Amino acid sequence: MCDLKHPVILILVLLLLFSSGLAYGKVYIDIDSPSFQKFPIAITDFKPLRPVADKGDLPAWFSDTLSRDLTITGYFNVLDRKAFLEDPKQAGITAEGIRFEDWTVIGAEYLVKGGFQTDERELVTEFRLFDVVRGELVVGKRYTGKPEDRNRMVMQFVNEILLALTGEAGLFETRIAFVKKGDASADIYTINFDGSDLRRITNYNVLTLSPRWSPDGRFLAFTSYRDGNADIYLRDLGNGSTRKIVFYPGLNLPGSWSRDSARLLVTLSRDGNQEIYDMNVGNSLLQRLTRDFAIDVSPVRSPDERRIAFVSNRSGSPQIYIMDADGGNVRRLTYEGNYNTSPAWSPKGKRIAYEGSVHGRFQIFTIDAEGGSPQQLTFEGGDHESPSWSPDGRYLACSVRGYGRSRIEIMNEGGQNARVLHEGNDGCQSPFWSPRLR
Repeated sequence: MCDLKHPVILILVLLLLFSSGLAYGKVYIDIDSPSFQKFPIAITDFKPLRPVADKGDLPAWFSDTLSRDLTITGYFNVLDRKAFLEDPKQAGITAEGIRFEDWTVIGAEYLVKGGFQTDERELVTEFRLFDVVRGELVVGKRYTGKPEDRNRMVMQFVNEILLALTGEAGLFETRIAFVKKGDASADIYTINFDGSDLRRITNYNVLTLSPRWSPDGRFLAFTSYRDGNADIYLRDLGNGSTRKIVFYPGLNLPGSWSRDSARLLVTLSRDGNQEIYDMNVGNSLLQRLTRDFAIDVSPVRSPDERRIAFVSNRSGSPQIYIMDADGGNVRRLTYEGNYNTSPAWSPKGKRIAYEGSVHGRFQIFTIDAEGGSPQQLTFEGGDHESPSWSPDGRYLACSVRGYGRSRIEIMNEGGQNARVLHEGNDGCQSPFWSPRLR
């Protein structure tokens, strides 16, 4: 199995604690609603499942890590433990041992409790999410693994919480690829959704750019000057092999994959001008899609694969255009601003994110795929560039540079709750979100 697709190899027993009926799978609140407010949730320290002389830091570690991971989703208001009324010495981790009125009075709507037992070789954990208002269990899970797998266990349960409360699992099984650029070279790295486990993917000491994750999670396509020309390479994340797949003289850049990971949109200057092609990855056969004297770049497919958004300067300045999948029926999408580029089509299908120039700085916008007025998401200083959607369409990653620093940020789809994923003096740019990696 690929180490990159499975950041931690676990032997996990994912069992419901009592019966399948205890995991309701019910969508409690529509988090995409404009009126949505964060879930008030309380998280207690975990208890040993059997008496131990030395509990170490695990009771607080589990509650602290759960609090951190739930907070970074942007959907939870984790209550301060100083407000808890429950006596931790008397309370249990089952519904029968909980005084739910102690939690409703401090404003909690949900409660997480759990327990653990461990030795040098094995860690067993139990996680339980309760609906405080109803006084009942929502979902419970037991995980079995090694002691070093504890962080992975927490992320698994946070995914379960999101699935139970919103109808869709979280993103802790995703990674973001991005470019770290030095003075004379750039390489591709990947990092977890929570900012952990930074990994270097390429090490060529040349410019390596534009990572594009395949929908099956197996490949990363990218452009590198490894052999002197801007060629497209394909890294198999399963076995670590890399092969050159496009190497025409001039510029070769990867764009959007097809859903079956069989085709890749590419930008090539092979005919003297930057044009967009659809390429069969297996046999490298090309279908040319644009034929214009202007520059056409940055193609991205719609989720239903019927249309393609791209950037062209055929109107005199870079703007976002949309065409049919075969290259026909081209129409201009953006009209506000004199420099709009880097389109990213939401997995939900309705909106396209892009970067646009505002008073000399780039900011992130979204616009309805059918047209209309754009919505500006970022406003602070620095350049905000290269938006990339999460697989569920609920978050955007982008790069931010300025003031001698650069970083990769993640924000909610409406621009709220921005947080730094990775930051450094080196240039962090071109983030691209992976699918869910199993």
